[in-house]
Amino acid sequence: MLHLILSILFSTSLFAIFKYFGIYKVNTLQAIVVNYIVAFFLGMLSANTIGAIGTISSQPWFLGAVVLGLLFVTVFFVMAKTAQYNGVSVASIAGKMSVVVPIVFGIILYKESVTFFKVVGIITALVAVYLSSAKDTKSNSKGSFLFPVLLFLGSGVIDTTLKYVETNYVSHSDVDFFSGSLFGFAAFFGLIILTIKYFVTKEKLELKSIIAGVVLGIPNYYSIVFLVKALQNKNFESSDLFTINNVGIVVVSTLLGLLLFKESFSTKNKIGVILAIVGIILVTIA
Repeated sequence: MLHLILSILFSTSLFAIFKYFGIYKVNTLQAIVVNYIVAFFLGMLSANTIGAIGTISSQPWFLGAVVLGLLFVTVFFVMAKTAQYNGVSVASIAGKMSVVVPIVFGIILYKESVTFFKVVGIITALVAVYLSSAKDTKSNSKGSFLFPVLLFLGSGVIDTTLKYVETNYVSHSDVDFFSGSLFGFAAFFGLIILTIKYFVTKEKLELKSIIAGVVLGIPNYYSIVFLVKALQNKNFESSDLFTINNVGIVVVSTLLGLLLFKESFSTKNKIGVILAIVGIILVTIA
């Protein structure tokens, strides 16, 4: 449970950091690439596997790490733009409503249980996620929905792929090595994008982007490490864990948006927070 709580806290901090990127005009893509370089070295140092970098291609989870690395840098960029354009709570709901994707795959692929309390709890949680982040606005451009929709789909694919790779190929002793490696691949793909942008637009690396990337990289690394460790807890089925994790992030992110960024908090949002607690209880009972 401690790993799950820490994953929720570190994941929530990412939305706040992305919000500050917009406030301080940080080059988002540059900061994201630096963040993954930082996360890569954190993983290698934590696993004490700097000398084993050359063996990554021979690991059973190699292809999974490559795919996840590409997904990470892409979805992370979309997450940043959603937080900046739509707000912390909207970014949270878009990313965490994607819980339905790994839940469905968990039931289909791993024959995980389908009980009355689980179904009611998951439905309650999804309603809570929506209500706790819904905005009372009468005007939305079509463009305002693009990033949230992409974030929803991308986050669901990441969670599902992460669970599949962790279940089939990652041993308990390889968590840090695996996490560091996929961050390394994310950095690799990000550097390719930055290199192309440099030759096309002559965009230079900014010092504040480097600093912002370091600040982002530390909580980003630990959010994934603690999530993977929580997934390895046999007391939780993945459908239960993803529901609790995602709803928890939405609730904390919504409160953070209210207290730190003065985002609006309507009656609808308050009802959502209450339902989120109820949903977590129901899923836990199941």
